[in-house]
Amino acid sequence: MKLARYPETLAVVKLPPGAEVPAWAESSSIFSVTATATETSVVCAARSVPKKSVHQRPFTAFEVEGPLNFSLTGVLAQLLAPLAEAEISVFTLSTFDTDWILVPGDAADRAEEEWRRSGHTVEPATTTGADKK
Repeated sequence: MKLARYPETLAVVKLPPGAEVPAWAESSSIFSVTATATETSVVCAARSVPKKSVHQRPFTAFEVEGPLNFSLTGVLAQLLAPLAEAEISVFTLSTFDTDWILVPGDAADRAEEEWRRSGHTVEPATTTGADKK
């Protein structure tokens, strides 16, 4: 598999269920909102997150080169196994076209090395989502 490493430092923010997405969350190259009956989670630029919010940071994002067909199986398992063996935690996201793997910022270089050792390719991201298409 081929992955692209994004330079922006990200955060995962917990909001109450049904919360409006705050304007500060939308200024990010990677932006995701997931809502359930019990919480709303936002992934956004760490620089934007208010200190008083419930959040975890810093994270580095790796994009799995896509688009990935919905019929593919084992993509994340193949990519996450080497990280699990190296005891690197992850936070994953999926969009319509691809998967994203967020790792703690201090583990990003180790994650890259584990993927390379497992036969995957990791390169710096050359475009943002707005530039692709």
